[in-house]
Amino acid sequence: MNFKDKVILFMATGGHTGNIPFAPGTFGTFVGLLPCFFLSEINTGGALFLIIAFTVGAIWIAHRAEALLKQKDPGCIVIDEIAGLMVTLWGFPFSMLPVVSGFILFRIFDIAKPFPIRLVEKKIPGGAGIVLDDIIAGVYSHLTVRMVFYIVEMN
Repeated sequence: MNFKDKVILFMATGGHTGNIPFAPGTFGTFVGLLPCFFLSEINTGGALFLIIAFTVGAIWIAHRAEALLKQKDPGCIVIDEIAGLMVTLWGFPFSMLPVVSGFILFRIFDIAKPFPIRLVEKKIPGGAGIVLDDIIAGVYSHLTVRMVFYIVEMN
């Protein structure tokens, strides 16, 4: 395996956290907290641009990693969880309530895979299928946190 392939696998596995034998997706989501912190420090437009760029890169990296590992959607690829958490926390302050609630909701949606998440995961091949189901879980999580914050602020 050459250096480029090792870098791809390092990024795809969230710095090898995806290789942890239990709950790799949860550990990969923890890695996503670091970019979320930095994104919270810039304006929402700039953060959205970076999330889109990261997602496009994550699709390519996940696609390459899947080919290198010769497995369909291996659990050790967690760059998709990182992208999904970035979507979840986009535009929120990096403080306890949005981060903890967003993290938990993202893991719930990512694991439960309500419609159309499971369909996307099954029907779209390669890196796009690996990443896009987590992006949808991130959108569901983001909207749920927004809705809860809106309701709480109304009372």
